[in-house]
Amino acid sequence: MTTPPVAADRHTSMYSTREKIGRLIWAVVQATLFRCSFHTWSRWRVALLRIFGAKVHWSCSIRRTVRIECPWNLTMGRNSCLGDRTIAYCLGSVVLGDRVSVSQNVHLCAGTHDYSAIDMPLRRPPITVGDDAWLAADAFVGPGVIVGPGVILGARGAAFSNLDPWTIYRGNPAKSIGARRQLSTENAP
Repeated sequence: MTTPPVAADRHTSMYSTREKIGRLIWAVVQATLFRCSFHTWSRWRVALLRIFGAKVHWSCSIRRTVRIECPWNLTMGRNSCLGDRTIAYCLGSVVLGDRVSVSQNVHLCAGTHDYSAIDMPLRRPPITVGDDAWLAADAFVGPGVIVGPGVILGARGAAFSNLDPWTIYRGNPAKSIGARRQLSTENAP
């Protein structure tokens, strides 16, 4: 009896050797130097992320309990933050604009599988979150989603499709509940 090609392909990794080694080293650094740092040491955590290829502005606030997969796929603009216990599953690119607030327990998931194929290959669609957006506690943003500038995704909201700029969403799946007044960025830091 011969092995079907699908079964043989399951043993082929979607990750390069370099990426596997990077993920292993990052896992050790994240579990020690990152996680055990003082809660006020955001710049230390930003420095560690930058060493691993993240494009994170020095003004960002990143809590020590954040979990980041593949930091080299993370980009954060000025004055953005990742709250406690946020999961940034950056298999694909995750880009946060300026002044983005990601509250505690938010899950940014830039990875999925193609369920239409028998071998369910890994896909890495990017996530983009525009300037001045707020992802409230326990929100979920799925693969390939663009969160427009100024969006508020309410607590426990789940975004599986793009969210229009300056709109407030809630629920699972996220539904628009109204417009958000556009903020002036004239005097923003």
